[in-house]
Amino acid sequence: MKLVEVNDKSTEKQFLLLPVRLYKDEKNWIRPLDKDIRAVFNPEKNKNYRQGNAIRWILLDDKGQTIGRIAAFYIKKVSEAQEQPTGGVGFFECINDQAAAFMLFDAAKQWLEDLGMEAMDGPVNFGDRNNWWGLLVDGFHKPNYQMPYNLAYYQQLFEAYGFQEYFRQFTYRRPMGSQVDFTPRFYEKAEATLADPDYEFRHLTKKEYEKGHLYFLEVYNKAWAGHSGVKPMTEQQAKATFKMLKPIADVKLLWFAFYKGEPAAFFISIPELNEIYRHLNGQWNLWSKLKFLYLLKTGACKTGLGIVFGVVPEHQRKGVEGGLVISFVKKMAWKDGFRYNDIEMNWIGDFNPKMMRVVEQIGAKVYKTHITYRKLFDETREFKRAPIIQ
Repeated sequence: MKLVEVNDKSTEKQFLLLPVRLYKDEKNWIRPLDKDIRAVFNPEKNKNYRQGNAIRWILLDDKGQTIGRIAAFYIKKVSEAQEQPTGGVGFFECINDQAAAFMLFDAAKQWLEDLGMEAMDGPVNFGDRNNWWGLLVDGFHKPNYQMPYNLAYYQQLFEAYGFQEYFRQFTYRRPMGSQVDFTPRFYEKAEATLADPDYEFRHLTKKEYEKGHLYFLEVYNKAWAGHSGVKPMTEQQAKATFKMLKPIADVKLLWFAFYKGEPAAFFISIPELNEIYRHLNGQWNLWSKLKFLYLLKTGACKTGLGIVFGVVPEHQRKGVEGGLVISFVKKMAWKDGFRYNDIEMNWIGDFNPKMMRVVEQIGAKVYKTHITYRKLFDETREFKRAPIIQ
């Protein structure tokens, strides 16, 4: 076997095409867009290159055929926030061969060790946790957009190399319109809030969208900033986020609670785009863009993806969470012509039991399970799982 660094168009093409061959018999696999993978490793598009670096390899057999791939990376601020300097590996794909997998892991480990790292997490992303994060170990359903889907034997390869479970990630799912499985206590608190004339629960209007980022910003910074190391969001960042979402956003899924006219909570969802991208075979050219727009407008997305939820602290534990959900079900999901059948919630780590309880209260069930692993280079050190958020 021969390890080759990805450093030109030919090796990058092999890096992108290996999964196409490995997953040809996997009916639930959806090919990611090539442009999305390229963007991760483009210094002009990935801001993490400002304080980190990444490298990619492909693995060839004795006939010159690609049989594996891996990327390694580190981000200075992320590395330094750990008990030991920690880098990452991701975009791992490999035939079912332990020697081949270990050769890829060894290359990544050596590169990271040379940079002063003492551990590596994987499979993770050279970027934010909301994309390409974790190894799928249960619930091999169609993946959400930019979330991993992998072959089942990958778990054995990671664990045989000495990766240990750092945390589990749960993707929850429930029908959009059904009220089945809501707890009585959840109903009681929600109905009390819904009956309060000072509260208003509704989606953004199309005219409001241009200032929707201000509503979002106010709730997000009060609900999340400072929580588990989350930094406050700037108005510029919020505006950029809403601008990015605008081509695919459905205002019916941007659900807010207002108290005396001021934003108090939100639950932001978007159409599950992989229900469209599965028809594009990884391409993003003029024809695929036209096809994407047609499928989006004609209602090809039947699932929503919940991406962020937040309640301003002074409105927590008052039933506002339930008010958001019950009002959405009654005012929107039960309406004739509502196109979405189900909703999946972007993954929640087992280090966040409070949020897990919230989604379980609304009748959501675990649909997919991923694991984020950590490999300590000094195996005599004590291994610690991700700390629980209090």
